[in-house]
Amino acid sequence: MTTSTTQAPARAGAVLSTLILVAAVANLPLSVANVALPDIGKAFDASQTQLNLVAVGYSLGLAASVLWLGAVGDRYGRKMMLLIGVLLSLPAGIVAAFAPTIDILIAARIVGGLAAGMAYPTTLALITALWAGAGRTRAIALWSAIGGAISALGPLMSGVLLEHFHWGSVFLLTIPLILVAIPLVIKVVPSHVNESTDPVDNLGGVLSAILVGALILAINFAAVPNAGTLVLGLSVIGLAALVAFVIRQRRARNPLYDLRIAARPIFWVAACAGVIVFGALMGAMFIGQQYLQNVLGYSTLESGFAILPAAVFMVLLAPRSAKLVEARGARFTLLLGYAAVLLGFLTMLLLWTSNAGYWAVGLGYAFVGAGVGLAGTPASHSLTGAVPVRRAGMASGTADLQRDLGGAVMQSILGALLTAGYAASANQLIGESPSADQVTASMQSQLTKSFASASDLAEQYPQYSDAIITAARESFEQGQTWAYLAGVIAVLVGGILVFFAFPKFAREKELLAQYRAEDESDQPRDDTPVTA
Repeated sequence: MTTSTTQAPARAGAVLSTLILVAAVANLPLSVANVALPDIGKAFDASQTQLNLVAVGYSLGLAASVLWLGAVGDRYGRKMMLLIGVLLSLPAGIVAAFAPTIDILIAARIVGGLAAGMAYPTTLALITALWAGAGRTRAIALWSAIGGAISALGPLMSGVLLEHFHWGSVFLLTIPLILVAIPLVIKVVPSHVNESTDPVDNLGGVLSAILVGALILAINFAAVPNAGTLVLGLSVIGLAALVAFVIRQRRARNPLYDLRIAARPIFWVAACAGVIVFGALMGAMFIGQQYLQNVLGYSTLESGFAILPAAVFMVLLAPRSAKLVEARGARFTLLLGYAAVLLGFLTMLLLWTSNAGYWAVGLGYAFVGAGVGLAGTPASHSLTGAVPVRRAGMASGTADLQRDLGGAVMQSILGALLTAGYAASANQLIGESPSADQVTASMQSQLTKSFASASDLAEQYPQYSDAIITAARESFEQGQTWAYLAGVIAVLVGGILVFFAFPKFAREKELLAQYRAEDESDQPRDDTPVTA
């Protein structure tokens, strides 16, 4: 039986804790692979592109599925989707931990992302359905901050495991959480809350999955030599899926993604802003963890500890962010967060060199964490406030898409630039070397493939080990410079968008009241879809 929305549900603390725990199950795998990437690269002699796919595979599966699966939860039961997603995460994590090949590891990461796509959007949809007013803002702040902090703590926990166990152990981190979450979901989470009776636009769901998947893969393969045809093909598929998706959403009587609602400035600007700010966090962790180990020589444990400032500032500033949203509006709070993220990327671009001290590393992570802590709440809050509760899956799916598409796209772009910059620098150094005539085509391929591959070659030729590692570190620095410069540009573009396109506080309140009035008077449309 559907219940009405109140300020807070019965047993609110237990319900919110359970939803945050499920969000942790979905969030933690986003970042656990980052610390293990150097070890994974050595274990499989992986290219930088393969390592990029290991890191981004989970986000890819999540981003491709959240819109569709969020709508399925709205229609057929959010608690059911929550439970299925948590259960499917169990075998996905185990297969990833014991994957015999890099390809199976990538596939397991994608499946894990699909499982999270069932569970993660449902957590925010339930918060939207169960809480209202200032209580909802506080609940979203806790959900956002703790989820982001757990992602940031992933590298630390992974580093502890990698000090004692092999690289696959990092993918088992969520198993204890899963075992705790299953009985809690069954016992605590309400079965049916403000769910829709509208049919699910499954065709739109398939098109959205193809669109997101093709986009992310095209970006990842863009820097791969001789992959131009593949990139072009993926780009054409993605573009065709985008056109078909828009046409479908305009013609369907009950669209997966209501473009009328998506056109609301509070919604679409917040969606774009969230993609960049959450993507910045994932991109910084992805490149940063490799930099700490490959260039600065940190151990896995040290590199995990290095990211702690990001987690601390996210948790400390999220409650303040909720108060700022209520007192000064989402636009002000978003811009404040963007300023902090920009300072973080500038710190990484200018100060993260081969001889950087930890103060520079900690400062960069602290700025990014502060920015995400400030901007995460208004980004999610604006989405949920701009849609009717019966379409909570659309808002939660978009909120999750902010994180997952943002993480996947930013990791893919920064990873592709890292790959291209590393290869370009390595080729230049080889060409300038007095021993260039002794470097075979096979050796050059291995040197430009990835830092891990160059490290393996250094072990095979100990007489040249120092020169190879020095060149590889210099090449990695060049690649990360390209990546962080792209991050600075992305954050600047996002900040400009928020400044000019997001409504100021007084107008924001007027629009939210207008949306509520429109949604309350809007009768559900005929369920029969328009045929082609």
